[in-house]
Amino acid sequence: VQLVESGGGLVQPGGSLRLSCAASGFTFSMYPMSWVRQAPGKGLESVSSISIGGNYKTYADSVKGRFTISRDNAKNTLYLQMNSLKPEDTAVYYCAKGTERGQGTQVTVSS
Repeated sequence: VQLVESGGGLVQPGGSLRLSCAASGFTFSMYPMSWVRQAPGKGLESVSSISIGGNYKTYADSVKGRFTISRDNAKNTLYLQMNSLKPEDTAVYYCAKGTERGQGTQVTVSS
């Protein structure tokens, strides 16, 4: 299993970022996927998850209405569109297949 996240960076409050996760080494279309994050000094937090076909999505209350998860099974890629970003969204974001995670991408929200 290989999960490679990209798209993180430094953004001002209120800004947007789109994270991507390129998956390989398994049949991507057969697994639900998720995004989790870890803020400095805190534990892992589940951010969002998506079903195999993309029809069922869940969101943490803290990101509901601002983040959108999606997937392209033809491209073996998972996405997270993040809008109206807040300083408290600052964290390392990981793409996850069950308990397996990628190396993460840093998102920093600061003015």
